[in-house]
Amino acid sequence: MTIEHHTLSNGFQIVTEHMPGLKSASVGVWVDVGGRHERIEQNGIAHFLEHMAFKGTKTRSSLQIAEEIEDVGGFINAYTSRENTAYYARVLQDDVPLALDVIGDILMNSTFEASDIEIERGIILQEIGQANDTPDDIIFDWLQEVAYPDQAIGRSILGPAERVSSFNREDLVKFVGEHYGPNQMILAAAGGIDHAKIVAQAEALFGHLTPVERPSSLLVPAVFGGGEMRRNKDLEQVHFALAMESPHYRDPEIYTAQIYASVMGGGVSSRLFQEIREKRGLCYTIFAQAGAYEDTGMMTIYAGTSAEQIDELATVTIDEMKRAAVDMTAAEVARARAQMKAGMLMGLESPSNRAERLARLWSIWGRIPSLDEAIERVDAVTTGDVKEFAGKMAGKAATALALYGPAEAAPTLADLKARMVA
Repeated sequence: MTIEHHTLSNGFQIVTEHMPGLKSASVGVWVDVGGRHERIEQNGIAHFLEHMAFKGTKTRSSLQIAEEIEDVGGFINAYTSRENTAYYARVLQDDVPLALDVIGDILMNSTFEASDIEIERGIILQEIGQANDTPDDIIFDWLQEVAYPDQAIGRSILGPAERVSSFNREDLVKFVGEHYGPNQMILAAAGGIDHAKIVAQAEALFGHLTPVERPSSLLVPAVFGGGEMRRNKDLEQVHFALAMESPHYRDPEIYTAQIYASVMGGGVSSRLFQEIREKRGLCYTIFAQAGAYEDTGMMTIYAGTSAEQIDELATVTIDEMKRAAVDMTAAEVARARAQMKAGMLMGLESPSNRAERLARLWSIWGRIPSLDEAIERVDAVTTGDVKEFAGKMAGKAATALALYGPAEAAPTLADLKARMVA
């Protein structure tokens, strides 16, 4: 595997990885903008803009964008997160120039016609409605909101319906002008690719762009506030989501956090799954995951259970968190390390995953750490490290709680925190 990097004179970054033997490739542009970069009146516009990119350009209609990629057997898509927006395609190696041309076109030449804005507005309002009707989806937005109150990083990516209903062409153009500069973009490609050819095409497509400086008012560090949100509703289950402040993605302790999440709720052998589902039969789904951002992180535990069992599920969850700080075993940590390393290696078999990894790591580190370096960091985490981290999660970390459903009998956040320190 060969990783190569090049920077255009305007700051546009290009990072590629040639994967010998592959006849396909993944190519995309990752833009350093997401929900956390929106002003409150813009909430949802980053996602709206991602949708609008596929509605037509100066030279291609919406149908032509889709047909040109699908005519060669490829696919094209995009997503918006709280810190990034990505536009990417998977094609055969001979069609990489086509894919990159289409991506460049939708990034720089989208027309934002008023009629298309109205159509896409309706689609996004349907998407918001669908999310609101999906308890095990919307609860994570509410958990984010209560974890980071009154902050852009705490708002939903889709945005509220009333905001989405008001966006117009001028709003979209302004957002592009503030956040879609070449110095905020990384082109990543992996698979059957030729680095020199991609650099040459990128120069032709993006080399004329002028760098932009993001308004300083939007560069606000996140503050994990914590708190409780409870929405009582007549549902079949109570949806329970608990979050603790955890490391950001440049913090060396992020590896410890990921191993802790795996031990607690990363699979069938995990503590929460075994104790709460297998031994007690309190739920069907339960998991833990470690999420990380540039300056903060969130350890999340989620489960769904009946109104009659929510109190037991919540208190046993706290008890398991406390117990992990005392009797975490070397075997559990070794299993979690093995799962992490296997996940890394298996993921690297996909050019799409590799391209995503290139963009993400370059954005974080300004370089691509070797796989050996990542594995060394995983292997360096000791059982003592994980036990110490478990102690932080079970009593010292800022905490947020979201409940949705027939939650009248659920303990409060104050109850759970009191149990943590008891």
